[in-house]
Amino acid sequence: MRLNTFLIALALLLFSCSDKYKAFQNRYSFRSTDGMPDYSDLNYWAAHPEKWDPSDSIPQPLRKESRDSLADVFFLHPTTYTQSIKANNATIDNDYLNAKTDYSSVLYQASVFNQYCRVFAPRYRQASIKVFFSKEEEQNEQAFTMAYNDIKNAFEYYLKHWNKGRPVIIAGHSQGSKFAERLLKDYFEGKPLYDQLVVAYIAGWSVPKDYFTSLSMCADSVQTGCICSWRTFRNGYVPSYLRFERGNSFVTNPLTWTTDNQYAPRSLNKGSVLVKFNKLYKHTTDGRIGNGFLYTRKPRFPWSFLYLTKNYHVGDINLFYMNIRENVGQRIRSFNKK
Repeated sequence: MRLNTFLIALALLLFSCSDKYKAFQNRYSFRSTDGMPDYSDLNYWAAHPEKWDPSDSIPQPLRKESRDSLADVFFLHPTTYTQSIKANNATIDNDYLNAKTDYSSVLYQASVFNQYCRVFAPRYRQASIKVFFSKEEEQNEQAFTMAYNDIKNAFEYYLKHWNKGRPVIIAGHSQGSKFAERLLKDYFEGKPLYDQLVVAYIAGWSVPKDYFTSLSMCADSVQTGCICSWRTFRNGYVPSYLRFERGNSFVTNPLTWTTDNQYAPRSLNKGSVLVKFNKLYKHTTDGRIGNGFLYTRKPRFPWSFLYLTKNYHVGDINLFYMNIRENVGQRIRSFNKK
């Protein structure tokens, strides 16, 4: 017994001196001196190809698949500043919030790209959830401007130091998609960088029909230089805060990668990743476009009869995990043939 205790203690001591432990210990211990992110420091990236992070995780059934980093994805995470809100914007070095982001969005969403892409996901001083429902327009705009300026700085640093002319995918969810749209407008639409754009996945946020002038929605599964976007709800459901839209949004069906209103059966859903990251659930959802949204019947998975919500916003990417993962490869191959 004493020998076993000694060996365990020795192993822990050796691990505590190892580089892996130091990296783990330092992952959330960084502190900004001026409150702003320094994108030359990898701590300010929730995902980056030069370090291990949750975006590198692969669901167990997929670990034998071939992998190749043919392109880069610049991924913008959704709002995770939803609890204990004290300000309109999150601080960049909030340990709890950064861990929450990494082991929710980065793990379950950004990882969808890792078969074919290097994943870059910057930390940014995100707007809090309350800003999206506040009527204080000036304060709201200030909060969004702060968050977007961080994202612009991160993207420009990425372009200068790591892109080197590689094909790029712009992707996001919810708040991240809101800023992904602005990034597309500022850096890609009508700009030379458009020639490097493989596709944009704008999930969980609307693409108003009058927002872009030349960027268009993807018409099929292999078109490049275009946008895919959807927001997922139970059939017929419209959240009260979205009723003013009246269908004025472009929508993609991620089961068919078309924008028509043809019904797509559950059989086309190739796999969802839900709470259990290492488990794939096939044929969970069907899909049809209507009223500016992606509508589906209640998702089908073990114990789903207890899942009563009609708003599937949290699952915009997870519910279609395998379809997106496959489509990333399809569009990159199509881009490289040009």
